[in-house]
Amino acid sequence: MAMNPLLLMSATQLAEKIRKGEVTSLEVVEAHISQIQKVNPIINAVVKDRFDLARKEARAADEKKRSSSPGSLPPLHGVPCTIKESFALTGMPHTSGLVARKGFIANQDAITVARLRDSGAIPLGVTNVPELCMWHETYNRIYGRTNNPYDPKRIVGGSSGGEGAIVSAGGVPFGLGSDVGGSIRIPSFFNGIFGHKPSGGIVPTTGQFPLPGEAGYRYLTAGPMARHAEDLMPVLNILKGPDGEDKTCTPCNLGDPSRVSLKDLTVLDVEDNGMLGVSEDLKNAQRKCADFLAKRGASVKKTRIELLKKSLFIWSAMLASTGGQDLSTMLGNGTPISIPLELLRLLVGR
Repeated sequence: MAMNPLLLMSATQLAEKIRKGEVTSLEVVEAHISQIQKVNPIINAVVKDRFDLARKEARAADEKKRSSSPGSLPPLHGVPCTIKESFALTGMPHTSGLVARKGFIANQDAITVARLRDSGAIPLGVTNVPELCMWHETYNRIYGRTNNPYDPKRIVGGSSGGEGAIVSAGGVPFGLGSDVGGSIRIPSFFNGIFGHKPSGGIVPTTGQFPLPGEAGYRYLTAGPMARHAEDLMPVLNILKGPDGEDKTCTPCNLGDPSRVSLKDLTVLDVEDNGMLGVSEDLKNAQRKCADFLAKRGASVKKTRIELLKKSLFIWSAMLASTGGQDLSTMLGNGTPISIPLELLRLLVGR
């Protein structure tokens, strides 16, 4: 059975079709809801849906389209998306997979969620995460495990694993993820989609749980995850900029990457970190990328960065220096618990 062609389009393409009246927002939303209902029993990516509200918002978007000129509509008008459960989305669970927060419902939107909705995007639901977003397999004791769309016996990565899986499976054209140590990049890689972790200070962190101490806000960044690379920059432009609460976020002009000449680009080709081996097929894929860029005028320099041998220790030290709650306090949702005791309880199924 052929896949609905709407499921294969980028968010940018869908928004353009909606603006031109070639398809309605409700048709686009219904197609993606149908796909989620088809795949989610297998992959367990969307842990709470808001389908009825999304349909209502799609009808409102279509009504607005009929009474507005195409040029006045916001950039993602009527386009569906999903949101990582660690971001507050009004009326949706906001537990970050932590049993101590089970039943917690967000009463307002995180700033990044609000900006997506102001841009016209319609959230269909929230997606699964590891407990406290701390692991690279997406499993917790509230929602269970998310499975890879390519092979349900395999994992999806983390911590934005639910997003990676549902985008990959055609449930939405794009989603909102976050990353402090690979949490956008690993699930994007594991699920065969595109993801981008912005540089610190571009996108505000407000409305996420958990958060590091304020000094760590520049390490934990929100960013887009998408089936098509062309959606990354438009979504990032929507997410960027200060919100008045995250003091580490500053104004920035990201420019237009389509206007950048590859001849002005210097690319460092770093094969590994000097400590861990990389499989040959991944090395070959990286070489192909480097060769592609070089043939189109980029200056490609194969090099090693010696300090990458200590990258794990550098990253760990940076996070440890940010302050904030320790793990035992976060696991108890503000009340310290005994981690050794919890490990013993785990051994007996508790």
